[in-house]
Amino acid sequence: MTTTHSSKIRIARLSRLTLTFTIAVILLGALVRATGSGAGCGRSWPSCQGEILPARLEGATLIEFTHRAVSGIALALVFLLFVVIRRANGARAQIRTAAAWSLVAIVGEALIGAAIVLFEWVADDSSVARTIAVPLHLVNTLLLLAGLTAVVALVDGRRLVWPAGRLRQVVAGGLGALLAVAATGAVAALADTLYPADSLAEGVAADLSGTSAMLTRLRVIHPIVAVATGLLLVWLVSRPRAVRRFRDSAAARAVVWLVVLQVAVGALNVVLLVPIWTQLVHLLLADLLWISFVWFSLEALTAHNSAVSAS
Repeated sequence: MTTTHSSKIRIARLSRLTLTFTIAVILLGALVRATGSGAGCGRSWPSCQGEILPARLEGATLIEFTHRAVSGIALALVFLLFVVIRRANGARAQIRTAAAWSLVAIVGEALIGAAIVLFEWVADDSSVARTIAVPLHLVNTLLLLAGLTAVVALVDGRRLVWPAGRLRQVVAGGLGALLAVAATGAVAALADTLYPADSLAEGVAADLSGTSAMLTRLRVIHPIVAVATGLLLVWLVSRPRAVRRFRDSAAARAVVWLVVLQVAVGALNVVLLVPIWTQLVHLLLADLLWISFVWFSLEALTAHNSAVSAS
């Protein structure tokens, strides 16, 4: 049995809407961190200042409350997507799995966010716990985006396979490297928020000083990992024999151009002393790069499956 045409259209539209809305929620979450608004609702979750709708919505409270509200909408959209796919006649197991993955991931997002608020890992807190929770939050966010991207890609009924050999290494290597960039980037962004520099020279000196805060000294790891990963991704989508027939695909080209843009914006971010707008653009490009490489991987795995089936 195959999924009906109307069901495919409904799932396709809902999955694209959910993916786009989730990206917007992620950017708003970054705004909360960059503006130090994480404590805007106090030590209260899921309520804000102990109320469903705070009496005074302004400043940090407005930013944090808005983020919580849109996060709740995102959770509802992912749950709706999961239910629609589960009820669709003939929906393949893989798209059901992708929807379930997305639901688990967004519940994880809510739980991590709740822990950050309830344990007060917000505002000026520089604890080890926050240093672990923030990158974990971003890595889980990327896993959520991967699940939603898979739903969008699989809605037409294509089937994937996890092969042995070089293609498997390409996919695993690229995804793993991007997760490492995300984790180190989250630490760097937290350091920039807690320990801002007044000049580029001051920031570089702080990065290299043995007396600086741990977060500041860890910050220097991110650009190194990011540049190395960018070079790796460009190579992975173009050079290995297992992917050469996909190197001219839209996804492969998107990966290359997004790597170039991401490195450029990352450098601009540092030179301008990490203003909020460059932080948000940097994060948006990171999300789009992740989605593009996930899409590239899905295309390659689908083509591999087709080749195996035809042989």
